[in-house]
Amino acid sequence: MANRKAPQKTSSKKKTKGSFHQWWWRFVLGGWGLLFVIFLLISIGWLGFMPSFEDLENPKTNLATEVISEDGYVLGKFYIENRSNVSYSQLPENLVNALIATEDSRFYRHSGIDLKALARVAAGILTGKRKGGGSTVTQQLAKNLFPRDPDPSTLKLIFTKFKEWVVAVKLERNYSKSEILAMYLNTVDFGNMSQGIKSAAKTYFDKSPDELTLEESALLVGMLKAPSYYSPRRNPERALSRRNTVLSQMRKYKFIDEETFTAASEKAIDLSHFKVQDHRSGLATYFREYIRKEVNEWAKNNKKPDGSRWDIYKDGLKIYTTINYRMQKYAEEAVNEWVCHTLQPQFFAHWKGQPNAPFYRISQEQTDRIMNSAVKNSDRYRNMKKEGFSEEEILKSFQQPVRMWVYTCDGEKDTIMTPLDSIRYMKSFLSCGLMAMEPSTGYVRAYVGGTNYNYFQYDHVTQARRQVGSTFKPFIYTFAMQEGEFSPCTKVPNLPVTIETESGQVWTPRNSNDYKEGQMITLKDALANSLNYVSAYLMKRYGPEAIIQLVRKMGVTSDIPAVPSICLGTCELSLYEMVGAINTFNNKGVYVKPIFITRICNNKGNIIANFQTEQNEAMDKVSAYKTVQLMKGVVEYGTGVRLHYRYKMDMPIAGKTGTTDNNSDGWFMGYTPMLTAGVWVGCEDRAAHFRSTSLGQGANSALPVWALFVKKCYADPKLNFEKIDFPAPEEIHIEFDCSKYEENFNSKDNYSFE
Repeated sequence: MANRKAPQKTSSKKKTKGSFHQWWWRFVLGGWGLLFVIFLLISIGWLGFMPSFEDLENPKTNLATEVISEDGYVLGKFYIENRSNVSYSQLPENLVNALIATEDSRFYRHSGIDLKALARVAAGILTGKRKGGGSTVTQQLAKNLFPRDPDPSTLKLIFTKFKEWVVAVKLERNYSKSEILAMYLNTVDFGNMSQGIKSAAKTYFDKSPDELTLEESALLVGMLKAPSYYSPRRNPERALSRRNTVLSQMRKYKFIDEETFTAASEKAIDLSHFKVQDHRSGLATYFREYIRKEVNEWAKNNKKPDGSRWDIYKDGLKIYTTINYRMQKYAEEAVNEWVCHTLQPQFFAHWKGQPNAPFYRISQEQTDRIMNSAVKNSDRYRNMKKEGFSEEEILKSFQQPVRMWVYTCDGEKDTIMTPLDSIRYMKSFLSCGLMAMEPSTGYVRAYVGGTNYNYFQYDHVTQARRQVGSTFKPFIYTFAMQEGEFSPCTKVPNLPVTIETESGQVWTPRNSNDYKEGQMITLKDALANSLNYVSAYLMKRYGPEAIIQLVRKMGVTSDIPAVPSICLGTCELSLYEMVGAINTFNNKGVYVKPIFITRICNNKGNIIANFQTEQNEAMDKVSAYKTVQLMKGVVEYGTGVRLHYRYKMDMPIAGKTGTTDNNSDGWFMGYTPMLTAGVWVGCEDRAAHFRSTSLGQGANSALPVWALFVKKCYADPKLNFEKIDFPAPEEIHIEFDCSKYEENFNSKDNYSFE
């Protein structure tokens, strides 16, 4: 029998080695398999929210709505986050290079995840010598677009990181590298309420992104690591060091040479144009608040295609307005120059040492009522009331001196006074409203609702209604000439007129001056010198109802009592209404409703609303031109003559001054063939005003603002304001130089005295 070979035993060493390899490969393959499954489940949204293709195409970020002037300037924004998007073409090369050099040097060589950077991070963790992060710009964009849970567990944080990897890969597939860079810079936070590069460039340097210099670009990119820590406002030394680190990175990756690096790194940080962008700062603050209300009202009645409501704080709308940036700037400069720095010091000096300043001709009881109302409307009173203080304790606190910051025309002032005195002090400030419009289109080119929106938020263009004084008189004269009985050179008696009202009361107004009293006088002279006798004479002839019907055609919608005294401007109208109505004369008898917005676009630039003005023929063009000639007389030799002799304005101007009885309201309504504008000046509380007409009259308080503003507009060659005369209609054949003839006048047929 042959010998059989005994089976050989496998050594335990070989068996153990084979088993180890099997388990190793199982672990590796199983780990990769598990990761594959995890990433698969993440990508299809089974492990929490995962943005869809539509989400990636239209990432939902809160975008600021921009209010844009007709000449392309951003006047201001409405926002939850001050964020406005820009395209890659609007980004300067230095900014892009600074970002890549500092945050993701391999940006153009990876597809969303930089495996080399991750390996470096892993090695750093194992060796304890970690240098730099592993997140790419695309991953950071994913985190910005779809923010993390603010307080995640360790496990949730790991899954969130995996999600960001998936989103980063999807972003790389759906967008070009340029688009990703632009999206990233549009979503990052730069501090000081600046979300995105467009807002940051405006806030820190008052520039658009494409105007940023090398060192400015490096500073902003450096802030991305920690906006507060590297804030150039709070921590200028840290910001400078960080900026130079960014410049060093740019040199390292050959984006700039040594010479450029040295020159840029030696420059100091210039924040002379720094200004936080909010709704209370910048240009046209009152106008922007008015627009905010108007667009919110529009949004109530106009829905998105999906049926939801437009949100001006999140949807990134573009509101294109009629405001001209340069003219708005000139308007605000004129108000500041005259009201704040000329008239206001006069007002303080006028009232210095006077009892009960700045209130005049009111009883102590009326003064107490005004002050008590102001006390109860103050933040101090409301806060103390909430904290449980008694009425007696609160009122006592208003009489105790405390340290406070108070408003002045040159900025806040640190002082000590009682809260009650501070209320009286604030009531001593004059305010101003100004509105200017283009005669034929109705486009409002300038809008100033007050002197400082931070302290006085009551809008004196559209919100306030004040007695208009003699600026109402042109409407009376227009009606008289429209009826065909009168022309500018028709003579009327300059004598007292008594009118008995329907209630049986007798009213006899007096002139404010003795100009040619008792003589026959032309309508042109009467309006030029604002004679009340003549206005009352015309009112008695035609009655208030007829005049009210005329001004309704001229856009006046406020309540006007049908009483004779309206011929002297006792009715209360808004500056907005008055400018629109007076412009009818400048627009050949056609009333054109002032318009503020031309169109609204969505954040993609698509028009979602267009706006057109309304207009109607209020009077024939001949009657309108007659009134223009009357109002030219006001400026040529009447109450508005200082436009020529003091302000040296040599263009054709028509206008009318207005002053209320107690000097509470000063007005000037004026126009040239290129522009119609109106100005009101007074204190917010009507009981506070000048004690003398020489200071409080419209010719002294409001007319200078108008003059300064219009002069600036005509002096600006970019506005193309021509010094042309008002065009006369072909149908008119009237001599307006009253010195050239004496019109036949029969007193028995034309007037009677009572």
